[in-house]
Amino acid sequence: MNRMALQFQRIVTGHLADGTSCFLYEGEAASTVEQIGRGLNFFELWETDGPLASNEGNEDAGNRAFSHHPPKGGTRFRIVEFLPDSDRSETAIAAEFASMDVVQQVEALDDPTMHRNETVDYNIILSGEIYAVTEGGERLLRAGDVIVQRGTAHTWRNRSNKPCVFASIMVSAEPLALLTDAGEGDA
Repeated sequence: MNRMALQFQRIVTGHLADGTSCFLYEGEAASTVEQIGRGLNFFELWETDGPLASNEGNEDAGNRAFSHHPPKGGTRFRIVEFLPDSDRSETAIAAEFASMDVVQQVEALDDPTMHRNETVDYNIILSGEIYAVTEGGERLLRAGDVIVQRGTAHTWRNRSNKPCVFASIMVSAEPLALLTDAGEGDA
């Protein structure tokens, strides 16, 4: 069942060969990934390679192969739709999550989606509500709230009966020294 009813108008500017500015892309997200079992949809909007983003060329950087993380030294900008937990398939969650390029799954709590990224993530809740869950507790986030996720073990739970939509800007980060020194960050 395809539940990707959300649509976003994505407009990307660029340059013609003579240096004149123009509109390069206009329309829906260039790439979408649906994980039905997890009740999760990704709408890929843009990606930069590092260490500095480039405004050269006319490649649609939102239309690349799906990857959970940005390129090393780069960024990733996406919209994420979390369906209610009641729509999740517990039997499909582990397989779908394992297929992603997650830096480190964390064997904590009873949730196979608890993980740690080598990124700083700026997540802005656009609609609905969701619980951000860490090893040390959880917080309810609602539309208008912002959470800065700094390489901590985390997962998300949507205990409402409506989807939660948030914008996520992921910035590649150095591995945490406290985890690398302990041998936990080498995944």
